[in-house]
Amino acid sequence: MDLFIVPTIGFDLLYAFIIVRLDRRDLAWINVTTNPTAEWVARQLTETFPWDGAPGYMIRDRDRIYGTVATRRLRAMGIRDKPIAPASPWQNGFAERLIGSIRRECLDHIIVLGEAHLRRILKSYARYYNETRTHLALEKDAPLSRTVKTAGRILCRPVIGGLHHEYVRI
Repeated sequence: MDLFIVPTIGFDLLYAFIIVRLDRRDLAWINVTTNPTAEWVARQLTETFPWDGAPGYMIRDRDRIYGTVATRRLRAMGIRDKPIAPASPWQNGFAERLIGSIRRECLDHIIVLGEAHLRRILKSYARYYNETRTHLALEKDAPLSRTVKTAGRILCRPVIGGLHHEYVRI
């Protein structure tokens, strides 16, 4: 899990929170806030893994935002907390790579108007990332695996407001 900052058109700073699963590299959770607190992070953890789908480990950085409330919530959910070494973002490479992809493929091309707008953009990107975008590490499959259709006409659908396109057979 990790947080990153997104500036808006009014020069306000919004904080985007992501949780990525390492096995299929799927974006498990993404949300936005103007003021992240440990209580907010703990609530995001509960919403991400509501019942028995919690992972065994959670890799995070040593930001003060993950206070005692969030670490207690992790322990209560049966998740072992694994903070990375100070000033070592490469130890959380999957989350850092995902944040870079979000910036390069989405946020660098869009002017964010506000919190609701950013949340809508990021939810749309998460759907594209999990269902459509191919990954070389997954043998050119998407994180949420799909069946390959070999016959039919190819249709191009705009995704994320036309920023990307999905090609499907119908």
